[in-house]
Order: sequence, then structure tokens, then C-alpha cells
Amino acid sequence: MTTRALDSSVAIACAVSAAQHERLCPRQVLGVRMGLAAGHALGLSLPRDDKRLLLLAETDGCVLDGVTAATGCTVGHRTLRIIDYGRVAVTAVNVETERAVRIVPRAGVRELAISFAGDDLPRYYAQVEGYQQMPEHDLLRVEPVALTFDLTALLGRRGTRVDCSRCGEEVLNGRELYVGEGAVCPGCQGGAYYQPCAG
Repeated sequence: MTTRALDSSVAIACAVSAAQHERLCPRQVLGVRMGLAAGHALGLSLPRDDKRLLLLAETDGCVLDGVTAATGCTVGHRTLRIIDYGRVAVTAVNVETERAVRIVPRAGVRELAISFAGDDLPRYYAQVEGYQQMPEHDLLRVEPVALTFDLTALLGRRGTRVDCSRCGEEVLNGRELYVGEGAVCPGCQGGAYYQPCAG
């Protein structure tokens, strides 16, 4: 199969992602392509510098560096959330319309990538090249989905702050719970992922 010219948005996002690592790996390229597919499917220009696009990622690691490079969505901007299912998948949500799509690599893309890059490259490098070259419909499955939770509750109330009546720590974005004594953080209400050690 002949190599086609790289789409400039793929090349730019791959370069941004590679700058965060020693090199560009196959999962970073998948992340770039998944991020760009999200923008395409939802009709949004990328990268974003606003909070209109929310990404729900089903794993962490290199794939998210690619997604971030392509979309501009980050944990720090509260536009990227990780719901760790251990799957290379991203659900993209237009927060204004609540339209959502889930994006995953198609089965067999590792092997198919080699045919787009050429048989003379080692498998790893063939995947890096092939994932950049493959048409989106061959590389990814993009399907409309409906969210099973309240998007407004997930986004919270930006800028709100209250002190927990038990531990005294500040609780942001409307994450506090109200019980008899007032506002309580989720950790003090019994949802903590840690416990203090006797010191």
C-alpha cells in the first residue's frame, strides 16, 4: 500500500505529544487520532481553549498525552476525566449540547497499521507510521452514546468553596455533602480512598 501525506493536524499534534516524551509511541498516535476524531464527530475545532469539550478517558498513560495534544483538554482545565476501565477508549462530550461519542481503536489495527507503513519497518515503528497514515474509518470506531449520569453534577459548580465542618479542609466545585452539622467533604462522609496512619 502506498504511503499518503500526513494530515497537518495529525503531524502537529504528534509533534506536540512527542515533545513530552523521548519519542513518539504508537499509543500517543492513537490518542492524537482519537482526539481529532472527537472534534470531527462533534463538529468542534481543535485544540480547544475553552471548556466546551469534555473527555472521559477509560485509561491513563501515553494515549492521554496524545489526546491532550490534539484536543487541548487537560485534567488541570477540568476538561479531561479518567474513569479507569483499563481500556483504550475516550468518550467526548459537547457540554453545550450534551451530545457524546465514544471512540475506540478497531479490532486488528495493530496488524493493519503495518500495511500502511510498509513491511520493512519493525512492528513498533510500523504502528507509529501506520496509525498516522490510516484513514479514520479504518483505525477507529466512533459511536454515539448517551451518558448515564448527570453531566451538570459531574462538572460541579466552578468557583464555589466551603470548609468541611469535620476536617476543616476546603471543598471545591460543589463536591460537599450536607449532613446534620453542615457541609462535609466526601472523604469525611465515608468516601475517602485513604486513612491516616498512626505516626
